[in-house]
Amino acid sequence: MTRHQIPLGRIFGISIGLDYSWFLIFALMTWSLAVSYFPAAFPGWPASLYWVLGAVSAIMLFVSVLLHELGHSVVALHYRVPVRSIMIFLFGGVSQIGGEAPSGGAEFWIAFAGPAVSLALAAVFGLLQYLVAGIGPLYALAKYLAYINGALALFNLIPGFPLDGGRVLRAVLWTATRNFGQATLIAATAGRAIAFVFILSGVWQMFAGNFGSGLWIAFIGWFLESAASTQVQQQMLQGALAGHTVAEVMNRSYATIPATIHLQELVDRHILGGGRRSFIVTQGDQPVGLVTLRQIKEVPREG
Repeated sequence: MTRHQIPLGRIFGISIGLDYSWFLIFALMTWSLAVSYFPAAFPGWPASLYWVLGAVSAIMLFVSVLLHELGHSVVALHYRVPVRSIMIFLFGGVSQIGGEAPSGGAEFWIAFAGPAVSLALAAVFGLLQYLVAGIGPLYALAKYLAYINGALALFNLIPGFPLDGGRVLRAVLWTATRNFGQATLIAATAGRAIAFVFILSGVWQMFAGNFGSGLWIAFIGWFLESAASTQVQQQMLQGALAGHTVAEVMNRSYATIPATIHLQELVDRHILGGGRRSFIVTQGDQPVGLVTLRQIKEVPREG
């Protein structure tokens, strides 16, 4: 957990955290549902009831997102992939999985588990609509949660990285090509293309007069594009470094200095005179340590 998160406990040994940004989306969702969605869908109710329904719906969405992420995490643990934590934040939730899946098949089921949980929740809340049809507020709550969980599942199944659908696409390509790097690049590129569609759609809606909704869609697109671009850069770096060893890039020419040398002499003769930035320190014939230019700069000056 970081200092920007509130620890909520552990489930199946996985640390659960709530990012402070969640309170922003909680407030916005509560307000939007209380003044827009519920009054339009169920007119004539007291304003206080709309606000209660808005707050409860926002909290239940948090629970739904947490269950979605637990779906990923539990399946990851099944395949012996470590899960460090789950964080709920402004854009939803993220499982901090500590490694890649061992195979394309495992990647597929880990990625699909989250949307599967959301679809199951949508079905459960959809059934509850009929069981509580005579109780207006409960019916309204169940109807919204059925809709939002179904929408969450469908949105996450969009085939572009870093969405779950992008990971499903990578799993399929990985299995077909046996090339994890190529599959990642294709899925991330698809994610960037989809992100730009979101951004352009959001900008178009803003100019069409739907500023708030358009801004939010464009913001989501920006977030997706940033995540996909980061994945592309990481994969390119991994591809460049794959198969190479430290011996190929290490410097075989290094300077040794005795532990008794004065710092001023080290600076004058070896740093200013030789341009070196690090030195092996010896005592007799044995190396005893390493000194760098940065460490020398941190020595306090006298006077």
